[in-house]
Amino acid sequence: AIGLELHGDTANHAWGVVNVLAVTDFPDIRLKSAIQSAAGNLLLIPREGGYLVRLYVDLGEVDPAARDAVRSTTPDEVIAVARRVFHPYRLDVDEIVWFSVYEVGQRLTETFDDGLAGARAPRVFIAGDACHTHSAKAGQGMNVSMQDTFNLGWKLAAVLEGRSPESLLDTYSAERHAVAQELIDFDREWAAIMASRPQDPAAAESDDDGPAELQEYFQRSLRYTAGVATRYTPSLLTGPGTHQHLAGGFTVGMRFHSAPVIRLADARPVHLGHAARADGRWRLYAFADRLGPGDPASRLRALCEHLEHAPDSALRRHTPPDAELDNMLDLRAVFQQHHRDLALADLPSLLLPRKGRYRLVDYEKAFTPDPKSDDVFDLRGIDRDRGALVVVRPDQYVAHVLPLDAYGELAAFFAPLLTAVG
Repeated sequence: AIGLELHGDTANHAWGVVNVLAVTDFPDIRLKSAIQSAAGNLLLIPREGGYLVRLYVDLGEVDPAARDAVRSTTPDEVIAVARRVFHPYRLDVDEIVWFSVYEVGQRLTETFDDGLAGARAPRVFIAGDACHTHSAKAGQGMNVSMQDTFNLGWKLAAVLEGRSPESLLDTYSAERHAVAQELIDFDREWAAIMASRPQDPAAAESDDDGPAELQEYFQRSLRYTAGVATRYTPSLLTGPGTHQHLAGGFTVGMRFHSAPVIRLADARPVHLGHAARADGRWRLYAFADRLGPGDPASRLRALCEHLEHAPDSALRRHTPPDAELDNMLDLRAVFQQHHRDLALADLPSLLLPRKGRYRLVDYEKAFTPDPKSDDVFDLRGIDRDRGALVVVRPDQYVAHVLPLDAYGELAAFFAPLLTAVG
């Protein structure tokens, strides 16, 4: 309807997919497994509940002149191929819960919206299979599709609620198209390896035997298949990484990598990333320098004072006057001291904001390292002398790493992203 087409090709290779309840003497039935044999190939994925198993079964080459023939493949025929691949282990299928047949194909649209190259903001957006198709064996179809829509969702909400300008919507296609292209490239290589036969280096494009290459490639791709390998390149939403050395473990453009900490007010062990909610707010994680919050020379204290009181601060510039101070930018602080060595009374007022109709104190803004776990400053490579400010997007991707005193850079970063007030 918006004039876009999927471009790409098919591999002329078919796979049958079945979710089954089965009894077998195959020892790794509850482990993710890949079987390559002269009888064919198979990928085994244990499903939820302890009993269900998904089998991706190689059905071989597809005749381009007779594509409809593969669609007539029956579940019993797929199970018969699976039994040959499992041999000499037995596979007794008691029930087929779900079944499908598909051809491997990698296709991609040129854009994910109907925007006119900056001349007009996009009004129609597409996501998931509407703009990128690939094989199902990496388990990325639904996962990448949900990442598409989460990326779009928080941006739509920000624009529709007046918190961000319409130009934010242009970043959806720019960011997600690149991710989809990476998925297509990954899937093309993964599908080729999965379809190769043992001792078939030509099909695997390697001098190694098929199983060894498959195992090495699968292990190398675990972060990708887990959905945490996406890295957005520098853009309106992603800083240049100039100050990455201040927080080496929080890679700009990648998902915020949580770590165990202690919440100062109640000494409760929590995960720092779990402090965030899908509420459309940006997070500012301020990792303190060596000085405590009560020290007048503390860089973190100075940051809090600037954000709360300076009229040109990013917080004051973008927070409506009748809104709570963390309505747009939610600041969280992590100190280096043990929680028993800090007093709540020493915290800057910005870390003890009064909220709601009764102006109750929000005590959940300050954290310390967990003494029973790896210190978050060591775990994530935080510069202990200078500290670091880690800016995190509403979808939990790291947008920027800055020095604690980089007030101008922080304000300049948010200027095109958030609507100015007053």
